[in-house]
Amino acid sequence: MNEEQLTQLVVDAIEDVKGADIKVLDVSGKSSVTDIMVIATGNTARQAKAIADSIVVKAKAAGVKPLGMEGEQYAEWILVDLGDVVAHIMQPPIRDFYNLEKLWGEDSPSAAEK
Repeated sequence: MNEEQLTQLVVDAIEDVKGADIKVLDVSGKSSVTDIMVIATGNTARQAKAIADSIVVKAKAAGVKPLGMEGEQYAEWILVDLGDVVAHIMQPPIRDFYNLEKLWGEDSPSAAEK
């Protein structure tokens, strides 16, 4: 499965559980850890967990073994690592506080250096 297909799989899995405000960021020139970050909001801990679980189930069904999942205990911020694509599922206050779009998006400090 290529990066674009994996990204679409993650977005579809998020949409299936009604995740909100989905953002796809290309961080290939900014991070050595991953190429794509998908950020989405789950309005409650239960929804955030359901979104993360949906991503894992769909990835496994497509033959992609997740490298890891962190944060599911409290579900304020759950990270699902699929290698080239990393999904961040966050509740609204956590997403507002960390503002990953600004940190890793087009307005990030590393983008200004180019």
